[in-house]
Amino acid sequence: MDSVSSTSSLDDSTQLSPNSDPKAVDQRFDLLSVTDEPIQSEPGHRGNGDGFTNGSLNPERSTGDEDDDQLGVEDQELVADEGPSSPNSYSYAGERGSASATSVSRIDAASDIDDIEIQEVRNESSFEGISDSQPSSGVPGKHRVDEDDASISWRKRKKHFFILSNSGKPIYSRYGDEHKLAGFSATLQAVISFMENGGDRVKLVKAGKHQVVFVVKGPIYLVCISCNEEPFESLKGQLELIYGQMILILTKSINRSFEKNPKFDMTHLLGGTDDVFSSLIHSFSWNPATFLHAYTCLPLAYATRQAAGAILQDVADSGVLFAILMCKHKVISLVGAQKASLRPDDILLLSNFVMSSESFRTSESFSPICLPRYNPLAFLHAYVHFLDVDTYLMLLTTSSDAFYHLKDCRIRIETVLLKSNVLSEVQRSLLDGGIRVEDLHVAPLPRSGPLPHQVQQILQTDSPERPREPFVGIGGPAGLWHFIYRSIYLDQYVSSEFSPPLNNHQQQKRLYRAYLRLYASMHDKGIGPYKTQFKRDENYVLLCWVTQDFELYAAFDPLADKAEAIKTCNRVCQWLKGVENEIFLHGASPFSW
Repeated sequence: MDSVSSTSSLDDSTQLSPNSDPKAVDQRFDLLSVTDEPIQSEPGHRGNGDGFTNGSLNPERSTGDEDDDQLGVEDQELVADEGPSSPNSYSYAGERGSASATSVSRIDAASDIDDIEIQEVRNESSFEGISDSQPSSGVPGKHRVDEDDASISWRKRKKHFFILSNSGKPIYSRYGDEHKLAGFSATLQAVISFMENGGDRVKLVKAGKHQVVFVVKGPIYLVCISCNEEPFESLKGQLELIYGQMILILTKSINRSFEKNPKFDMTHLLGGTDDVFSSLIHSFSWNPATFLHAYTCLPLAYATRQAAGAILQDVADSGVLFAILMCKHKVISLVGAQKASLRPDDILLLSNFVMSSESFRTSESFSPICLPRYNPLAFLHAYVHFLDVDTYLMLLTTSSDAFYHLKDCRIRIETVLLKSNVLSEVQRSLLDGGIRVEDLHVAPLPRSGPLPHQVQQILQTDSPERPREPFVGIGGPAGLWHFIYRSIYLDQYVSSEFSPPLNNHQQQKRLYRAYLRLYASMHDKGIGPYKTQFKRDENYVLLCWVTQDFELYAAFDPLADKAEAIKTCNRVCQWLKGVENEIFLHGASPFSW
């Protein structure tokens, strides 16, 4: 029996009409009704006068009760004598009042993480928010390699990731030198083995504000230690992606090496890939693809995207398994061979591998890779070539001697893309940016329409036939600040650019974590799933709407009116329908969307 601690609470949330079916506009875009039943605040929660619950999605401001005095794995309790803590390789900084387990799994209560907040080290100029335009440089690398588990700064880190073998050998650590963390890795391995020897499997340990999440993949153990109040399922999903990134580099056949030698050291196989894992972990704080399991497309005119897809289809018919044209982390077009299906997570991991490896930028490359969702046991070979500083082409094949054939295919593709001005249109779209909530004020709602940036240009011209609505507040109508829309049918999403007042990285990161919590609560099988959910706190109003065809997550001004927010969400869906041919990839035959 698996042991799992509860990881998320909906005490601060309010659900609107759970499992109710909204009225339909058409088959794929529904209408969210404003005639929901009144929302009642739960007992013990302070209201705001409008019947909404005032919960906090801000981890730094949360005052929720924590399990400060327990180190539990569901109904099991790990108990040991309390003793003085010391900065050794078997300790980790926890909160005051946290109980200790055995000497092997001791939680070091030497310091309170709330007293000294150590910010995650990152290149501020390269921060990437949940917007459609991302910086092109500054891939985050390995953090603080001089640290070890005896370092105060290491213990104060808010979020750690570890990969280790079932023998306790460290493979990767987000912070510090893996070799200096050998003792700590042995501690984590001992905790997992202790539970497995008892016929159980540890998934989550909670100690105060810290969550320790475990994922076991055969001989590979993955661990996350976090005090950011992210949901358990989110942290588990992040560990799954880290494992997928490792499989993309090595394939699942690495298990056979451990079967032959349980003490096998695989660190040399991952040499030079620290930037790849660091970049993926960095994306957990800005990229919705990491929890939506969907990919996003660069906004392009329908004819431009079709032109790119046509030439990719030509080379796919000549023996290429997958042909993918991307700009940064966004898909321009992709095609695949018959009966071949490329999953969104594979696109995420593949693009992260390419974007975070400098060697791919300097010359055309032919590298063995594995697509964990496609076939975790098989090596493919990827031909990668950057057409400009942001745009790159990936051609995947099963043949190890197809380099020159793929090079010829690339020359054909590049020639067509230049002649048809696809690359120049890509650069223009990149400069124009993505969808902005401000454009929703007077955006038309046609069955098909221009690109969002074209809509903006049209609306800047005063026209008596199209009167402007009065601007009220900051952001879009009804105080709309941001939204994410996911098409379930297409496995694609689109998100708006950040607008005031979401100006700085901390505000954007806080909103991202709020989305994580909202997504987890909407998809919590134990209490839902819900069709709609409405939350109000001191930071924003969050409205989520899930149908069989799409999911919409929207953030409004905290003083936004409920009825107006719902109307605005309806309008966002209709607006996106009008430009869906430009923001989504349709008809990528032979994919079965």
